[in-house]
Amino acid sequence: MPIATPQQFRQMLDAAQQAGYAYPAINTTSIITLNAAMKGFAESNSDGIIQFSTGAGQFASGLANKDAAFGCIVLAEAAHRLAERYDVLIALNTDHCQPEKAEGFLKPLIEATAQRRVRGENNLFQNHMLDASILSLEDNMTISQEYLRLCAKHEIILEVEAGVVGGEEDGAAGTEDMPEDKLYTTPEDMLAVYEALHEIGRFTFAATFGNVHGHYKPGAVKLRPEILKDGQAAVIEKYGSTAEMDLVFHGGSGSLLEEIRETLDYGVIKMNVDTDTQYAFTRPIAGHMMENYDGVLKIDGEIGNKKIYDPRNYLKKAEENMAERVGVACSDLLSSGKSLFGNI
Repeated sequence: MPIATPQQFRQMLDAAQQAGYAYPAINTTSIITLNAAMKGFAESNSDGIIQFSTGAGQFASGLANKDAAFGCIVLAEAAHRLAERYDVLIALNTDHCQPEKAEGFLKPLIEATAQRRVRGENNLFQNHMLDASILSLEDNMTISQEYLRLCAKHEIILEVEAGVVGGEEDGAAGTEDMPEDKLYTTPEDMLAVYEALHEIGRFTFAATFGNVHGHYKPGAVKLRPEILKDGQAAVIEKYGSTAEMDLVFHGGSGSLLEEIRETLDYGVIKMNVDTDTQYAFTRPIAGHMMENYDGVLKIDGEIGNKKIYDPRNYLKKAEENMAERVGVACSDLLSSGKSLFGNI
């Protein structure tokens, strides 16, 4: 199945909202991690979202280039070809992009989709994220309106964020001394976001409710999912049930399963998964190196073992383990077995 069309992606979001589940949004950086994500979705019979950060784009473009937009185009084009081999729907998204990077990152990517549409081809991306949460809410909505207009012109959904997700993830950083009230989106914030954007085009909203980027032991992150409930209630009370917002959960590592599941009741339809899949990818590589020390290294003048130090040997293990972790995310978010492939 090729990458989901804009219409199919909207139907994916509608289905998740109506049935109370969410899509794992798996950050990838390479062909190997693309395949791992798609394998994990397919084995779970779950549709899903694959996304690229600015850092992933720089990495994929090569050390000589470090061109985030170019690297993301390369990854996205590869994803379009690879997705043809999997019987689930996959949507492509970009992750955190700060306002100062948007001109050189989001605009080239939106233009790449525009060029594809002229040729009668599917959108390169179905979703982009503009993270202007560092700005005041008023300034955040001003630039979000600008980019939502650009996206809506090409049937792209824009993800926005207000409030601060603590910790750090690939350049998206809060601060260690962030005042507690900044970690929580208020009902007034939710209303302001809805009112600023809903007439322009479809968007998703990364509201903050104590979530923190990074890796933590289960229960270490103190979430307040009721923040999402109260915000949705404020919007629906004023604008009706059709105004329920599509919410995004960032910084899920360390969250308890019951907290993750609770957010689904309040409109979360996408949860970013990065830290946990990074570890799942790296762990079998570390094990391979430690277990085969004398094979991966040429010790004391010996020649090592080519079959052991061939990168394909340990990267296959990494792909398999990451795919399994993607399956866990599908189970946690209740998307397993719910693929719309063949039905829309």
